[in-house]
Amino acid sequence: MKKLLSLLFHRVTIVGLAIAAQLVALILMIGRFGNFFPQFYLFSTILSAIVVIAIVSSNSKPGYKMTWIITIMLFPIFGGLFYLMLGNRRTDKRMQKKMEQVRLHGQETLSVSDPIVQELAKIDKHAANQARYIQDHGAFPLYRHTYSKFYPVGESVFEAMLEELRKAEHYIFMEYFIINEGIMWNSILDILVEKARQGVDVRLIYDDLGCAFRLPHKYDQKLEALGIKVAIFHPFTPTLSARQNNRDHRKITVIDGHTGFTGGINLADEYINVIERFGHWKDSGFMIKGEPVWSLTVMFLTMWEYIQGTTEDFDQFKPNQLPPPPLREPGYIQPFGDNPLDGEPVGETVYLNLINRAQDYIYIYSPYLILDIEMVTALSLAAKSGVDVRIMTPYVADKTIVHAVTRSYYPELLKSGVRIYEYVPGFMHSKAFVADDEVAVVGTINLDYRSLYLHFENGVWLYQTPSVLQVRDDFLETLKDCEEMSLDVYGNLSVYRRFKWSVLRLIAPLL
Repeated sequence: MKKLLSLLFHRVTIVGLAIAAQLVALILMIGRFGNFFPQFYLFSTILSAIVVIAIVSSNSKPGYKMTWIITIMLFPIFGGLFYLMLGNRRTDKRMQKKMEQVRLHGQETLSVSDPIVQELAKIDKHAANQARYIQDHGAFPLYRHTYSKFYPVGESVFEAMLEELRKAEHYIFMEYFIINEGIMWNSILDILVEKARQGVDVRLIYDDLGCAFRLPHKYDQKLEALGIKVAIFHPFTPTLSARQNNRDHRKITVIDGHTGFTGGINLADEYINVIERFGHWKDSGFMIKGEPVWSLTVMFLTMWEYIQGTTEDFDQFKPNQLPPPPLREPGYIQPFGDNPLDGEPVGETVYLNLINRAQDYIYIYSPYLILDIEMVTALSLAAKSGVDVRIMTPYVADKTIVHAVTRSYYPELLKSGVRIYEYVPGFMHSKAFVADDEVAVVGTINLDYRSLYLHFENGVWLYQTPSVLQVRDDFLETLKDCEEMSLDVYGNLSVYRRFKWSVLRLIAPLL
C-alpha cells in the first residue's frame, strides 16, 4: 500500500497526469469549439491535410512519417494539431540557437586533426573518410597512439572508476542518464564529497526523467550542500512539449582531463549486478587515457553551458602536461557526441558506415532493435553479400513492448542471413559494433529511434587499437551464454502474432 501511495503521489505521476489533463482539455476545447463553429472542423481537416503533405515532403525517416500520417488519418480533427505540438522534430529555435552557440564554443577548443586524418588515409581511405566525417560534422578530432581499454562487465569498469576517481586532483566531471542511490552510487558519492572538500571541482549532470523514479525530489540541493555542483538536464515539467523527447542519454566521467570513461553503464546497482532486476545484467564500459579525453571534457562542458546558461573558460580545464599512459598503443581513437538539435544523425551514420564497409564480419551488441528501413537494408545487404553479420540482444526484457518490437525484426533479418543471438542469463545492455578485426564503436547509442534521433549520445570510434580486439573477443565469449534464433521459430508465426507485431512496428518510432 505504501509503495502504491508513493507511486500515486510521485512527482512524475503528478506531472504525467497534468500533461494528460492538458491533452484531454485540448481535445474537449476543440470539440466544444467545433460545436459552436462547424467551420472549425473543416479548418482542422484542411490543416491535417496540409500537415500530412508537409510530413511526406520532409526529410524525416519513413517509419516516423508513416506513424504520424496514419495517426492523422485516424484523427483528422486533432491529428494535425497534435503533430505540430508534439511530433514536429524541429525543436524550438531558441533552443537550437543556444545549443549551436555552445557547440561552436566547444569546437573552438578542439584542434583540427587533418594531418592525422591524412596519415590514416595512406593506410585506409575508408577509415579516413569515416574519421573526416566525424571531424567535420561532429566537430571531434582524431587522435593516435594513446591508451584505451574495453571492460566486458559493469563490475570491472566500476572498480576502475573508483580507482581513478580517488586520484583526482583538479576536477571530476560526470554526466549520466540514470543515477540511483545504492552501493554503486554511494561508493562514488563518498569519493566525490571527499574530493570536493579537498578543493577539487566536482560537477554532475543527470537527466531529470532518467532519474525521476530513482532519486528523491530536490536531490540536487542535497548534493550542492555537499560541495558538488549539479546541473539537471531538461527538467520534467507539466507542459505539452516536444522538448521532453530530447533526453541526455550520455554516460561520461572525466578526471583531470587525462582519464575518461564511457560505455553502457549508468550509476545504479543493477549495472554491477549488486541487485538483480532482469537476470544477470550484461553491460560494458570503456576507459581512455591521454589526449582523446579532451573531447569528452569539451562534450561535458558544452552540455554544462547549455543547461546552466553560463560561459566556461575551457582552457583552464586543459591539462598543461598529460601523465604518460600505461602504454602508447597503436591505432586511432575518436570520441564523438551526437546532438539531436543539429539535424545531423552522427551516430546512425557511423553505424551505417561500419555495416556498409564490413568485408568479413560485423558483430553488434544492442539491447533494442527498432530499425528504420535504411538500417534493415544495410544489415540485410551485408549478410546477403557474404559478410558474417551477428546481432546480440537480451533474452530477458526490461521493457515488454520494446522487446516485442525488437523480436518483430527477427524474421526479416534472419531470412536475409543475419544471425541473431539472445543473451539467456538476463538483460544485455551493452552498445558496441566491431568489424573485421580493425574497427569498432563503443558508447551509449542504441539501435532505436530515440537513441539515433532524439537523445544526446556519445561514442568512441576505434581503428586498429588493441581495444578493438577486446570488443571482438568479448562478443565471441558471450555467445557461449546465448541462444541463436532460428527461422524454424520465427519463420512461421501465427496470424495473431504477425498482426500484433505489425501494429507495434507502426508505433515503434514513438516508443
